[in-house]
Amino acid sequence: MAWRGGRPAGTICAAEDKAGNAEGNRRECMFGFFEYVEDIEVTQALIQRVAMWAKQRDLDTLIGPFNLDREDGYGVLIEGRDRPPVILCGHTPPYYQAFMERLGFQPARADNLAFAADLEDSSPERQRLSRLAVRIRRKGWVRIRTPDMKRLDDEVDTVHRLLNESLTHIPDHRPWPRSAVEALVKPFARIADPELILFAEVDGRTVGWFPGIPNLNEALIHANGLRYPWDMLKLLWHMRRRPKCVAIKSVLILPQYWGGGVALLLFDEMAKRARAKGYTWADLSLTSADNPHTPNLAERLGAHLYKRYRVYRLTLSDLKTIQI
Repeated sequence: MAWRGGRPAGTICAAEDKAGNAEGNRRECMFGFFEYVEDIEVTQALIQRVAMWAKQRDLDTLIGPFNLDREDGYGVLIEGRDRPPVILCGHTPPYYQAFMERLGFQPARADNLAFAADLEDSSPERQRLSRLAVRIRRKGWVRIRTPDMKRLDDEVDTVHRLLNESLTHIPDHRPWPRSAVEALVKPFARIADPELILFAEVDGRTVGWFPGIPNLNEALIHANGLRYPWDMLKLLWHMRRRPKCVAIKSVLILPQYWGGGVALLLFDEMAKRARAKGYTWADLSLTSADNPHTPNLAERLGAHLYKRYRVYRLTLSDLKTIQI
């Protein structure tokens, strides 16, 4: 934590993903929980402390921000401050990007994108897509199912396989360890509606995953950071109301089924089920801009880009070039 004038002025946290570094022959130091006032000296002091921590552990590169989990609080918000963030997504003021670039950070990879889809859209294009989905259902070669919560470990195995088989085309793809998938999926089993966690099967084999979870940020935004005991009462009150947004945090389809209508059927099924439960729009986040299939699919389904996030990288040897 950084302090200025007796008041907290910034925070940062550093970590080493030892398994990921070993597998990729990398020496990266992840950083996250990176928040700071509009003061470049505070920002540099935080980065320098993390750099010192990294050097002590023979790490050579800083990469982030994300909150010690590559799917939580991913990156700096580049576009889309007119709407609040959904669950697992961050929200940063404009000077964050400017400060990162002044300190010498470069984009670590292509930006990650968030798309929004109006579930109540009745445009001719959406109606056409619905008719196509009806034809796919009639043919019967794709089956949509929901998870078996009594066999959650088996479902985690399925998601693990889909993650590592569906994303291999993305540059710098890092295979997910099974333990990381379990740590990501199981906590959401407590808040997810199983009827909105969709799998697609072809000939008895699971070939797609389309999970929708309630956007709890619509309640948390009213909780004042839980600073006082009565804030919990406000949170509980708002938790009783169904969110308007269903957040779809992953779209996984095996490559051989990208063009076969599986994605269209999953989206149409999600839209029907979510509308029936009172949801009005869907967030699809996050997907990498260098993954051409998902952004193209989102736009074909009538979704539009509404947020852009960026993760940065800085080689420690470049720290000496930083100018304030």
